[in-house]
Amino acid sequence: MTARLDGVPAPRVLPVLRRPRLPFSPWHLLLVPLALVFAAPLVWLLLSSVMSNAEINRFPPALWPSHLDFSGYRYVLDNALFVRWFTNSLIVSAVTVVSNLLFGTLGGYAFARMRFTGSRVLLGLMIATMAIPFQLTMIPTFLVMKELGLIDTLGALIVPSLVTPFAVFLLRQFFLSLPRELEEAAWIDGCSRLRVLFTIVLPLSRPALSTVAVLTFLSTWNDLTWPLIAVNHDTVYTLQLGLTTFQGQHHTNWAAVMAGNVITVLPVLLAFLGAQKTFIQSITSSGLKG
Repeated sequence: MTARLDGVPAPRVLPVLRRPRLPFSPWHLLLVPLALVFAAPLVWLLLSSVMSNAEINRFPPALWPSHLDFSGYRYVLDNALFVRWFTNSLIVSAVTVVSNLLFGTLGGYAFARMRFTGSRVLLGLMIATMAIPFQLTMIPTFLVMKELGLIDTLGALIVPSLVTPFAVFLLRQFFLSLPRELEEAAWIDGCSRLRVLFTIVLPLSRPALSTVAVLTFLSTWNDLTWPLIAVNHDTVYTLQLGLTTFQGQHHTNWAAVMAGNVITVLPVLLAFLGAQKTFIQSITSSGLKG
């Protein structure tokens, strides 16, 4: 204790104890275990793909392969139609992604910036269709495709998904978050609406466009129900539908099923990891206005 000039003892200064800081966010203590739980099926899928059928069918199941067995991969890649199925899925997914980006952009911009008779009613009806399960529209869609002569062709898998309400709605929400002043300045300079859209709005909308592309690719690539109904010939099968042929009524080649699923999941993982940052950015920004 020290004394001041007036003789009154000065208060004692206690050292400030600092709380130890973690080298990571406390949220990681919760997120890491959750991430491990969600990653467990993928790890099990990868390990099972390099097991033999005997190890996969053993009870209790083997948690680790006794040796690396690539017979499942050889069976899948030696299948003459596997490359055809992969190509079909790639074509359907690519065309669907491009069409959703194009038509979703035009529709979303129209709902966001243009006011026309019945625009709010049409927007409400479009959003309402998102609540209708596909099982209710499956038969009418099949009848329409049959009248168009597209059954058992890749067109039957592409046409119903050329544009989705989700793509229009998400892009519309993102366009609403952009300042109008940028577009008004371009209009004063004599730019048309389409030129403003493609030269000013779209470069600023890359996060939303990436999100629409990734989600459309995921839903189309993983779709099994509609291809199971719309196509019958094995040369038109998509990858998901083709993998079901590895499962028989009396015998299933589980090693081939696991290996085929690993090959199927890889494009999906790469697409999501490549657009992860823009995906999160779009989800957070698309709800700012609307």
